[in-house]
Formats: sequence, structure tokens, C-alpha cells
Amino acid sequence: MDKKITICNDADKVLENFIKELDIETSHHRMINQENKCGYGLQGICCRLCSNGPCRISPARPRGVCGADADTIAVRNFLRSVAAGSGCYIHVVENAAKQLKKSAQAKTGIRSKNALLRLADMLDVKGGSDWDKAEKIADKVLQDLYRPADEKMELVKEIAYPLRSQAWEKIDILPGGAKDEIFNAVVKSSTNLNSDPVNMLHQCLRLGISTGVYGLVLTNLINDVLMGEGEISFEPVGIQVVDPECVNIMITGHQHAFFSDLQEYLVSEDVINRAEAAGAKAVKLVGCTCVGQDFQLRKAAGTDAFCGHAGNNYTSEAVLATGCIDLIVSEFNCTLPGIEPICDNLEIPQICLDDVAKKRNADYVHFTWEDRSEISRSIVDKAIDSYRSRRSSMTPDNTQKLVSALSRCLAGGEADMTDLQNALTQMVSQSKNRINPMASHGVHNAITGVTEVTLKQFLGGSYGPLIDLIKQGKIKGIAGVVGCSNLRAKGHDVYTVELTKQLIKKNILVLSAGCTCGGLENCGLMSPEAAELAGDSLKEVCKSLRIPPVLNFGPCLAIGRMELVAGEIAADLGVDIPQLPIVMSAPQWLEEQALADGAFALALGFTVHLGLPPFVTGSPVAVDILTDKMKDITGGQLIIDTDIETSADTLEAVIMEKRSGLGL
Repeated sequence: MDKKITICNDADKVLENFIKELDIETSHHRMINQENKCGYGLQGICCRLCSNGPCRISPARPRGVCGADADTIAVRNFLRSVAAGSGCYIHVVENAAKQLKKSAQAKTGIRSKNALLRLADMLDVKGGSDWDKAEKIADKVLQDLYRPADEKMELVKEIAYPLRSQAWEKIDILPGGAKDEIFNAVVKSSTNLNSDPVNMLHQCLRLGISTGVYGLVLTNLINDVLMGEGEISFEPVGIQVVDPECVNIMITGHQHAFFSDLQEYLVSEDVINRAEAAGAKAVKLVGCTCVGQDFQLRKAAGTDAFCGHAGNNYTSEAVLATGCIDLIVSEFNCTLPGIEPICDNLEIPQICLDDVAKKRNADYVHFTWEDRSEISRSIVDKAIDSYRSRRSSMTPDNTQKLVSALSRCLAGGEADMTDLQNALTQMVSQSKNRINPMASHGVHNAITGVTEVTLKQFLGGSYGPLIDLIKQGKIKGIAGVVGCSNLRAKGHDVYTVELTKQLIKKNILVLSAGCTCGGLENCGLMSPEAAELAGDSLKEVCKSLRIPPVLNFGPCLAIGRMELVAGEIAADLGVDIPQLPIVMSAPQWLEEQALADGAFALALGFTVHLGLPPFVTGSPVAVDILTDKMKDITGGQLIIDTDIETSADTLEAVIMEKRSGLGL
């Protein structure tokens, strides 16, 4: 491969050499074969909703058979994508609320009373015991989710920044019941129904609001109650957290509450004894994708069962290729189908806890709160059996040869490729002779546990000190670099990391949430030493506070926490959110969920940058509204720029314009 496939050098070398020699294909390799993209698909102007199609729109063929033009087709496709992304988030918050209700009824499983009382106060839940409050909160959330579309969701006004909810009400984009809004979006975007692109884009904004307020903000606040709150600390990250001498369970997805019982069980005397009997140090959870970020966020409030966060979605294949994973447990998306052949090759079993995430060669175990203990025990059984198989097939001599050859390779030295190939061949022939060839991947001191609560506590109880630094110009503004990782925007995490470097150099503080965190922390930008890469004034601030210039808010769900931060800063300044010197960027957005996130950010009035355009560029109406007229609707604006330096310059210019508007 001539193109750099991932920003992290250690992983880059292993993906090039180690996996290649194992004859395992990964998403990084498949990307090369899929580089030629369909032009109609990129613009969103291909329709296959009826049997007269697929119809492709061009200047020579401006309408489909039914008469739908480029605006109708592109925005209809876009609305369906936003609806699907919203559905994913609403599924997560619905499950979280159900877990909260079950816990409240059983009077167990609440780890943070402070988080419970804050949430009760926010939602105006009064009276009764803590368990009563928890059940009432769950009922309020579920009732709102299940309202019909013509009944406005009541909790939006309780949670959202007041000036924003007033603006939404004024332009009639306050959502009705979240699940019914998704249903209506699917109906609206069907054959021979809605052909008004403006109407459909307003539907996207309604979906964005219900997605953000419920799927993002409320999911986090409920998980704070169930799983414990974050606490700022510095932790090791990267594939180095995986210990080959432990039974390692890799977790993927977004639904942290599914793992509450398992997390407790893994540190029980029963599991400790069973691990020792199998010859292992312990049974550990290895974080991968957003559920790993969420565990990392709450590590101080959890147990020693969690060994750390290894990486984001496109790191997962490399994590498996180390041969140190004994079981995968997944419960939601970002679990790549491409892990299946690697699991087959290395005989790694898989379990799925939610059928929306069922993988072809995985066992499906339907998660229910009532069966949680039995499920935890079955997971441990399978993981220990897999570990025994791995250990029994290891040959110390071959392992040492492989480690030696790979170490020279990773250190930049010239390894004897014949020795390397022979060692790899011997390992593959034994199928489960596993070691960890990326023990140096990651850093030892990435910041974790940043939330709207812990950040304020760190600043002394209010956002005043941060606001003062912005007023003084020591921090020009804030950029939220958030969302996914993809392989199109210059390679795995490349755009994300390089744009962040440009922003902090311009004295812009960066907050991150989602798979972006996986790349930024593994490349050292979330470690205090990264202050040296910042501009002079931001460097001074970071060194005085002993913090990095990039703060880790955790999973993509925590984008909702940033809205809470922005709302409090706006309230302190007495302005609305669109006036703040805050910008958002999803430089390597990937999934439909990211489009729902983007709709929320635009509804909040943020300037939103994307490193790749959404599939609507074939619609002049969509492009005009999203990139220009949105400023008059919500105060937001979409910016598309595929160049890193000009993107950073543009975002800085927006921040400077906002500063000027505030008289700073």
C-alpha cells in the first residue's frame, strides 16, 4: 500500500507486515479495492425505491421515471439516513431507560446518588425514595419516546438550553414522540409521497433534536446513575493495555449498562479463582469502540475488571490480530463485519447481546435484566474455555522468534523477512499460538473522565475561569472534534489528528467525543506533553493547569455532554448558543448516526465542518440550505472542506467572527 492507512505508526506497520503475512484481509486493505466510488451515489441522486428504477439523475436525465428530480431524490435519501441514525440512538436510550426502571423496581444497581438527584431535579421529579425517583425518571423518558408525532416531547424544554427550545418552537421544529418521528420520516421518504426538500430538511432537524436531547444527553445522564460518574484521571490507552496472560474479553458497541453485572462479576472471588485455575492472572474487559470509551470515562467509578481502551472501530481488526483476545461480546454498532473472518482464523468466539447487532458467526444471547447474572456466567465460561485453548497451543520457541522479528520491525530495524515469515507460518499452522505484537501501541497517560460535571469541578465549580481565558484571548475559542473514524478522509484517523494539531496550534481548545478520541489519545494529543504542540497562549494555559490541549469526553454519546457545556457557557454570558466562539467538526464522519448528530448540531446553531460531504451534493436546494440559509433558520451552518489546512483556517475565522460579535 502506498497510501498511509492509519495515523498510528505502530499499527500502520503491523497492518502492513503482520496481518499481511497472516493472509488476513482487513477493512484497510478492502478500502483500496473500493476506491472507485459511484458518482451518482456520492451525490445522492440514485433512486431505487420502486421497480421502475434504479433511476440516476444527470443533466441529460433530470427526472426519474416518476418525475422526481435531484432535490427530491437526494433529500429523500438523506432523510432516510438521518432517520436510521436517529433510530440507533433512540434504541440505546430506550434500553438505558428500561435498565434504570428494572433497577429501581428491584432496588439495586444505582451507583451514583448524586447523578440521580441531579437528573431528578432537571426533570422536575420530586418526592418518594431514590428508587421511586429513578422509576419516575425512567417512566418520563419512555413516555416521551412513545408519544405520537403530533404530541410534543415534554422533556426537551427541561433539558435543552431555554433560548434554543424557544427558537425551535418558533420555527416549528420541536419534535413529537421520537419513535413516531422516525416512523414518519420513513413514510415521508417513500415512493410518490413527499417531494418538498425544504419540508424534509425540517424533518431532519426535528430528528436531530430528539436524537440529541434523548439519545445523546439523556443516555449519558442515565448511565451516570447506573454505572457511576466520570472522574478526571490519566490512563494508559492503546493495544498495550491488553495483557496476553489474562483472559481477555473485547467489548464493542454503545450500551454500557448491559455490562454492569458482568463488570462486577469479573472481580468476584469465584471468577478470580477460576482464572487462576486456568493459569490466567484475571479476566479482563478490553475496551474497543464507544462502549470502551464509556468504560474508560468511568474507570475510577468502576472496578478493576476493565483493563483500558484499545482503540476505535478501525483499530478492532488489529486488536484481534494480536491473538490475545479470547472472546468478543458486542451489543451495538461499530462492530465491523470484517472481524468475522479474523475470528474464524484465530478461533475467537463471539457473543451478541442485542439482535440488532447479531453477527453471522456469533452466538446470540438475548440480554434481559432478569437473566443478567446467568448471562455473565455464560460469558465467563466461554472466555475461559477459549483462553485454555489459546494457552495450550502456544509454543514458547516459536513465540520468541516471532516476538524478536516483530520487535525489530516495529523498532524500524531491518528484520530478516525469512525469519519473520517462517515464524508467522509456524504460528498460523498452530492457529491459536497468540502473542501481543503491539505492546508499544498507545500512550500511558491519556486524560479520561471529562464530563460537563467534572470539567466544572476542575475549574473550581463554574465555567467562569474558562470563560475568562476566552475573554482574555488566551484561548481563542473551542472546537469540538467529534464523531467517527473513516478510511476515505486521508486514511484512518489521519484527518482527525492533523486537523486537531492545526487547531491547537491556533490556540483553540479541542474537545473530543467518539471514535475521534481513539485516534487522538493513541497519538498522544490527549496527554499533557501535547501542550508543546499548542500555540503559545494555549500552551501556557495547559502547562499551568497540567492538562493537554485536547480533552477527552469519551464516547460519541458524549457529544450531548458538550451541548450541556455550551448551554451553561451561553447562560453565563447571557447569549444564545449560535453566538458562542464554538465550532464543531466531524472530519471523518462515517455512519448514519453521525448525520443525526450533525442535524442536532445544526439545530443547536453551531457551524459544523465535515471532511467529506454528505450524499446530498446533487441537490442544489439541499446544498443552499445546509451551507447558507440554515444561518437564518437555526443560526447553524454546514462547511465542507476536504483540505486540512484550509479547514483549520475557516474554523478559526468563524471563531474570530463569533468573538467579534461578543465584543471580544
